[in-house]
Amino acid sequence: MEALILLIALTAVFGVLVLPALRRRRERQEFERAAAQADAATRPGGGGISLGKAGDAAGPSAGLVPVDQLDLRLPGPDDALVEALDEVRATGGWRPAGQLLALTDDSELRWQRVQSLAGAAAMELARWRAAGGDPEKGKPGAGWLRDWRTEEPSDPGGAQVYAQFLVWQAMADPGAAEYRIVLEEARTVCEEAAGLAPDDPVPHIVELAIARGLDYPRDEFDAVWRRVTEREPQHMGAHLAALPYFSEKWHGSRKDAEGFAAAAAGAAKPGSLLPALPLFAVYDHLPDLQHSPGMYQGAVVMDAIEAAQFALNNVRNDHPVQPHVHHLLLCFLVRAERYPEAAEQVRAIDGYVGAIPWVDGEKPAAEYAAYRAIAIAGR
Repeated sequence: MEALILLIALTAVFGVLVLPALRRRRERQEFERAAAQADAATRPGGGGISLGKAGDAAGPSAGLVPVDQLDLRLPGPDDALVEALDEVRATGGWRPAGQLLALTDDSELRWQRVQSLAGAAAMELARWRAAGGDPEKGKPGAGWLRDWRTEEPSDPGGAQVYAQFLVWQAMADPGAAEYRIVLEEARTVCEEAAGLAPDDPVPHIVELAIARGLDYPRDEFDAVWRRVTEREPQHMGAHLAALPYFSEKWHGSRKDAEGFAAAAAGAAKPGSLLPALPLFAVYDHLPDLQHSPGMYQGAVVMDAIEAAQFALNNVRNDHPVQPHVHHLLLCFLVRAERYPEAAEQVRAIDGYVGAIPWVDGEKPAAEYAAYRAIAIAGR
């Protein structure tokens, strides 16, 4: 009898713990193998898969941006911003970025450019530190951003970018001793930025991430959210910034996040990207290492994918937050084995990886390239 009980216990342990772990490992291995095979096929001379028209599988892999040339700073094309960033990097001066932001009136585009400028500064600082971080051997990384704040303290653009830069710095290492100190400084800079541009929602959108990191109680978070929606109720970037607060990883639950996303999608005006928000809520609550196609072919995910596709089909072509939806759709459509639709996303955003899900990983460019290869190769 004792032997039978032991056998039953071992069987239960194997079924509950070991089998799922083995299955996750096998899924990951199969995905990585498929990605490697597809990547080989998309390289010149590797099988002739093209990034041409939908359904076209002939010719060399012309048009695919090499992995080492993928832009980590932006989610999608923005020639004016790339030109400004290149000039900033070449000269070390902030004015090209400041002038561009001063001319950016569209609040969605302004939010996106603030994100990208702050991200570029954060990457510069990280590279400088990795190289030794010796001020005597060169100007500190992201020195142009500090110069911007010093030379033009009344410029709302500089304040917004610096506040977002501080958020990126804190979020990069949540376990650091100075985590809360940096976020408190970011909150102070947000207040300054809001005072410099009272009608601009961007400082309040930046504070949404600070609210998450500093554990704002719900009433304080709601107060920040009201300041955003009073200025721009349909702002997609703002909703993307607010959504994580409601997730179970932070201060809510899956139900809270899905409820927030569904309410926003339901209140969306024609031409809005907000119907895509439920897909981001689904992504926030995916289990780790789950690549089984069955999960991505279920009703909840299918509905979220269709809503995101609907949003893209009805939004203006130059919407600055549109690339974020393309990137996440690429991930979901590949996992659902809907390769022709996934390839459409690649055609829309190839060359850029500054968006989730890629930025959530350790190697954004490599992760994106794997999904790209599978989408284009169709397997």
